[in-house]
Amino acid sequence: MNGFVVVIPARMASSRLPGKPLADIAGKPMVVRVAEQAAKSRASRVVVATDHADILAVCAAHGVEAVLTREDHASGTDRLAEVAAKLALPADALVINVQGDEPLIQPELIDRLAELLAAGDAPVATLAHALHDAADHFNPNVVKVVLDKNGRALYFSRAPIPYARDAYTADRSALPAGLPVYRHIGMYGYRAGFLAAYAGLEPGPLEQYEALEQLRVLWHGYSIAVALADEAPAAGVDTPEDLERVRRLFA
Repeated sequence: MNGFVVVIPARMASSRLPGKPLADIAGKPMVVRVAEQAAKSRASRVVVATDHADILAVCAAHGVEAVLTREDHASGTDRLAEVAAKLALPADALVINVQGDEPLIQPELIDRLAELLAAGDAPVATLAHALHDAADHFNPNVVKVVLDKNGRALYFSRAPIPYARDAYTADRSALPAGLPVYRHIGMYGYRAGFLAAYAGLEPGPLEQYEALEQLRVLWHGYSIAVALADEAPAAGVDTPEDLERVRRLFA
């Protein structure tokens, strides 16, 4: 699977780690490290989408393609839509969104997502992996997804879905055997034509209550294809502690 475009949104604002995209990791800014990892995939193009001139300049200095986007986007998907329009991508182009705080992202996951998107007719694709811990199932910070028989998302939630009524009535300390519990991996692939349409979709109440942007897609009747990864991807960088962990790995 070749010919897809990776877009890496990189915003300067971060409540827990200000200036995160420019944080040094073994001599290179984090956003450059992410772009280098993405370039190891089969993508034909890797583009950083940023709202800040400093990030644009750093990318230029390291030979990474970047475009300047508006600061006022309500979501990362809206930012991707602007990039797709600026790059004049055709409607059938495949766009893979890789977050700008994942310097350890596995290129194989990027390829897997692009393959899933190319193989079907869903306008959006994403990833998930099996959960094995009941504590994660009940943790609202762990987003779960339930699938239909064709591997398409039925729903995403912070709640413990699917809920094993009888088993959990007796014991909530362990997952019942065979319960299909999947954690959503927040990486998406889009057809460029859908990104153009997304900008005109109204937010739905499910998205607002769950604080999950992907529910807007389902709310408006679009399909999201889901591929199952064998394991969780390497953790991203959200806190100073995460940054130190990643620095040690690169060192």
